[in-house]
Amino acid sequence: MSHEYYMHRCLQLAELAKGYTAPNPMVGAVLVHQNRVIGEGYHHFRGGPHAEVNCLNNVVPADRHLIPESTMYVSLEPCAHHGLTPPCAARLVQERVREVIIANRDPFARVDGRGIAILQAAGIAVTTGVLEAEGRWLNRRFFCAHTLKRPWVILKWAQTSDGFVGTADRQPVAISGPEAQVASHRWRTEEGAIMVGHTTALNDNPRLTPRWHNGKHPLRIVTDRHLQLPATHHILNEEAATWVVNECEETVAGNVHYIKVPWGQPLLPSLLGRLYDAGILSLIVEGGPTLHQSFITQNLWDEARIITATGKTLGVGLPAAILGSKQPVCTRHLGTDVCTLYTNNNAYPWVTGMDW
Repeated sequence: MSHEYYMHRCLQLAELAKGYTAPNPMVGAVLVHQNRVIGEGYHHFRGGPHAEVNCLNNVVPADRHLIPESTMYVSLEPCAHHGLTPPCAARLVQERVREVIIANRDPFARVDGRGIAILQAAGIAVTTGVLEAEGRWLNRRFFCAHTLKRPWVILKWAQTSDGFVGTADRQPVAISGPEAQVASHRWRTEEGAIMVGHTTALNDNPRLTPRWHNGKHPLRIVTDRHLQLPATHHILNEEAATWVVNECEETVAGNVHYIKVPWGQPLLPSLLGRLYDAGILSLIVEGGPTLHQSFITQNLWDEARIITATGKTLGVGLPAAILGSKQPVCTRHLGTDVCTLYTNNNAYPWVTGMDW
């Protein structure tokens, strides 16, 4: 079997923990002895054992004597520091693993090559860059946070086939079907935060919770410059933590945090900076079109998921935001709807509908 074969398995394992490891990355590991897998593991949740440790712990007693003759495949460079868990690079040295194959070097400043150096200093052969692009896509949120110092931003909206996201008078209207709505709720569980603008919160009164899919609740964010949202609106309830971005006050009331930002300056960079400081790796922006267009105009987006209700038209109404000249990366069918994925830099032409 090739290095790519086993690294694919690492990435499959890592993705099992999507939505549960942040602000840490998703990591999978496979231990191979003479083309036989003797151990597998992945990082299940933040604070739990890392992928390499789970992989080694899953080796059955009858195979433990094979570890020094085996190759460890791992999707991200083994950590080199004491955080919530001990350094994995030291554990691999202790176990005398013969070789380590890595997809991505860790961009986190406390690792960033130090794990590789520890392995090499102990005489362990190290190879990097195996399925590097695929590994970077899997952990795109983590890489974005540590390179751009802001969360990975996903724009998401549903539109009619003639390009409208709502009626002209902004009355709530169902556009996407049940399959797309279930997918949207699953996406919510996979991201750190979810955002709408003041007008959408006022008119649609959304909950922004994953009611149709089991999983964790994202941090809810709403812009409310003058704190005019009614206290009875869902987004201010106790179902999940909420940030109300405003220019009036910085305070906390139960699950609601009032985040004061300088409104006279660009709002979005300030907000993304606050989210980064809070350890939020990703933000999904659900509306409305004015907010979407602000992210697009300021070039502060990374991924767009546009659900089109085929055959459904409004004729007139509230038009969707415009991405510009971006080319679609791929599409997937969600019942009768079609969801198209775009990326800001068009760097992921191999991504399929199963990767998101």
